[in-house]
Amino acid sequence: MGKRRNRHFLITLSLAGLVFATPLHAADGPGQQAVASAHPIATAAGHSILEQGGNAFDAAVAVASTLAVVEPYSSGLGGGGFFLLRQPGNRDQPYRFIDARETAPLSANRDLYRDSDGVVQRDPAINGPMAAGIPGVPAALAHLAEHYGKLPLAKTLAPAIAAAENGFAISEHYRTLAGYRLEVMNRYPETDRIFLRDSRLPAVGTLIKQPELAATLRAMAADGRDGFYKGKVGELLVAGVRSAGGIWQQADLDDYKVIERSPIRFTANGFEVISAPLPSAGGIALAGILQGLDTLPRAQPSSVQQTHQLVELMRRTYRDRAAMLGDNDFVAVPVKQLTSADYANKLAASIDPEHATRSSELGPLIDFVEGNHTTHFSLIDAQGNAVAATLSVNLPFGAAFTVPGTGVLLNNEMDDFAADPAGVNAYGLAGSEANAIAPGKRPLSSMTPTMLENDQQLAILGTPGGSRIITMVLLGSLEAMQGEPVERWVSRPRFHHQYLPDHIQVEAGAFSTEQQSALEAMGHRIEPVGRDYGNMQAVAWDKSNNKLTAASDPRGIGEARVGNATAAKAHTQQGATAD
Repeated sequence: MGKRRNRHFLITLSLAGLVFATPLHAADGPGQQAVASAHPIATAAGHSILEQGGNAFDAAVAVASTLAVVEPYSSGLGGGGFFLLRQPGNRDQPYRFIDARETAPLSANRDLYRDSDGVVQRDPAINGPMAAGIPGVPAALAHLAEHYGKLPLAKTLAPAIAAAENGFAISEHYRTLAGYRLEVMNRYPETDRIFLRDSRLPAVGTLIKQPELAATLRAMAADGRDGFYKGKVGELLVAGVRSAGGIWQQADLDDYKVIERSPIRFTANGFEVISAPLPSAGGIALAGILQGLDTLPRAQPSSVQQTHQLVELMRRTYRDRAAMLGDNDFVAVPVKQLTSADYANKLAASIDPEHATRSSELGPLIDFVEGNHTTHFSLIDAQGNAVAATLSVNLPFGAAFTVPGTGVLLNNEMDDFAADPAGVNAYGLAGSEANAIAPGKRPLSSMTPTMLENDQQLAILGTPGGSRIITMVLLGSLEAMQGEPVERWVSRPRFHHQYLPDHIQVEAGAFSTEQQSALEAMGHRIEPVGRDYGNMQAVAWDKSNNKLTAASDPRGIGEARVGNATAAKAHTQQGATAD
């Protein structure tokens, strides 16, 4: 920490309006470590680095880079994301937020995907190199190593390099997600060659080896940020994108910056909530919902009354997302107002306790949503340094375009902009001119890495899931606030409302028959999602007993481990508890 700064990141302190007393425990660290991630190989990588003397930020580099290898459908060096950091040794500024969201290429503009008749073309917005924003993950890894970690990138990237060279065995989950994108993956020879077999889905257990990606990781291990954005890799990225019809230029790579921001911070139900600022909508939405819930009549957890309150607050905060939110380095967003207790009180006061509000009564907006193939990990080291990180490439396998010679599978996050502020994108969330495409701009996101803290507990959580991320983190946070075990945070059945479409989306088992009937009698429409969604990874530190627990969502294939700081041995079961 405290190493030299470079010109490739900015520091922004404008988002958190108030100074908070930091609820750090007298013993600032648990004396143990925990990692929960979406893949066992990545969880093992994080523990390995901690056992070699690295801190939580070194472990975050190892986990994120390894996920980039073994979860090509959800994250990668060609994508972006957010890292929420906790540093108990920094009393003045114990929480930091690293914004590594992708940016629009400098040649992009509001009408990038319109044809000569002014009609937005969906295919180039989601498939191939035109759909790709400038990646942020490589810059974030270098930034974490330089400014927060203890170990060099050569050590923290070693697990990812080994995974890329030795290969990983694909799962049924991989096959399912590749099946959604098979036709597009077939279009691009490099993607087809690496991730498929004879242009078809590989069998479960097939080894996927990525020597070109290993070489790119080695370049980063040797040269840090410049190993990706400059030199041979940078040249290959620009040439490969342009030869396939994209618009990247070297200036895009040169100009990319991670941005250090102050996280959204507010108090609710006896906890300080620390969450994602813009360009994520997550922290603002949580502030409205959780603070609003505090002003409403107290209802039993998971009761019809509480569900009604939550749905109505979801409806209102998602409308705010649609109407006002965007990259606030480009558009003026009243963040202080939107995160204030007074504003949350006004949202809550507009709720009819007996009847659902029609979204149309709140004002017309169009349908718009974002992609949902994302990953999350949560971890803590023995000293209490912690990271909650959510990373994404948008749709499964991103743009499905792998840049020849690099192994880098590109994102299609450009579709998270309102490519047509008067139309729709791939999924169905409302949007506006605030999130229109502009050169260098970051698209609005729902990724919501979050921590909850008071004198008794620290909760670290997050999940993939597109527009549903915020409400999943909300429901997990409520479980934490109610003192439920960490396994419950990640496994509880989920429901969601996003203003438009005007219905409650539910997983199987979210409501009993009686609860559903009661909600429908209040005027709510309920639509089953038809599948499980989300893949939450969570860590809990019970400070009063100095005990760590961790859990990986049973909907996924991830793993949570808790172990001693010196540990050669670590518990490997989901929801593991330290002895």
